[in-house]
Amino acid sequence: MKILKSNLKKGEVTVQVQTLDDLWYLSQVIEPGDLIKGRTFRKVQVKSKDERASEAAKRPIWVALRAEKVEFHKYSNILRASGMIIEAPDDVPKAHHTFNFEEGTAATIVKDKWFNYQLDRLREAASKKSFHTIICVFDREEAIIAVLQEQGYKVLAEIKGQVEKKAQKTETKNFYREIIGLLKEHDKKYKVEHIILSSPSFWKEELLKELGNDDLKSKIVVATCSSVKGGINETLKRAELKEVLKQERTANEERLVEQLFVEISKAGLAAYGKKEVGQAADAGAVKLLIVTDKLILKARQEDRFAAIEKIMKDTDKSKGDVYIVNSENEPGKKLDALGGIGALLRYRISW
Repeated sequence: MKILKSNLKKGEVTVQVQTLDDLWYLSQVIEPGDLIKGRTFRKVQVKSKDERASEAAKRPIWVALRAEKVEFHKYSNILRASGMIIEAPDDVPKAHHTFNFEEGTAATIVKDKWFNYQLDRLREAASKKSFHTIICVFDREEAIIAVLQEQGYKVLAEIKGQVEKKAQKTETKNFYREIIGLLKEHDKKYKVEHIILSSPSFWKEELLKELGNDDLKSKIVVATCSSVKGGINETLKRAELKEVLKQERTANEERLVEQLFVEISKAGLAAYGKKEVGQAADAGAVKLLIVTDKLILKARQEDRFAAIEKIMKDTDKSKGDVYIVNSENEPGKKLDALGGIGALLRYRISW
């Protein structure tokens, strides 16, 4: 993400979406009541040449829209802000409209007040390194290649090898070369720093032999999975990948959630659930608030976000940190089992 311009005195921050991960970050920042300014597409009535009739045609326009609803669809990578148009060209009615965010979109977000946790999300997205981690799970007959993202992973390719159960070794090598070709292609496209190569049995060693002394080899970390189907999730849980993934956001989420669970287990300085955490935030006792994006999304959909938002803003006002974790990852799933919200406290309070 690029932060193109910032004028917090006017409550304005202009950003440009560069990657699909940026949509996840923006979904944690944009909220109902915000003003969204930017170029969008809208159907507008256009008169025909004889001016006797008009027809609707989509054209790019500049609008200022007051967001009423914010929706993020992880699996289709769509972020939408819907609401009433406040400003637009004279021929565009002040009606309801949906502003779609996608790669390349530039927009100005205007808030009455920007909280630190919201600015932190934007800064985190803007400072993200350009490298990605590629994971390839395969055997002699099929392969799946994916790139790790903030919201889990995105499958880039699924291929089948042209081999039978008793195929000759040369045919298997041809399949390995096809996998290697794809890995090189995605290595160049995503500026990869690590490639996780995972397979059942000895197939990864055979592919490494085929790779020889290629420069790609220096980026490879090997792992084991029981099968290609479900192999990506299985591989990501393996201990040998902790060193590779320690730079990823997931590792930090794991550390924070684990710290929360340790405090809970010893009845220490921790709270969980909306009621307890809300009381702690109201008392200014929250040092670190951890919330899952699933809880935020569900609360918005059910029009119950005001209570969650108050906890986040109370924490921010008392100089506590707010951290939003991804429910697609293991730490987020663990926190969702506790209600999707927990806090590390400055001091113990009575419930």
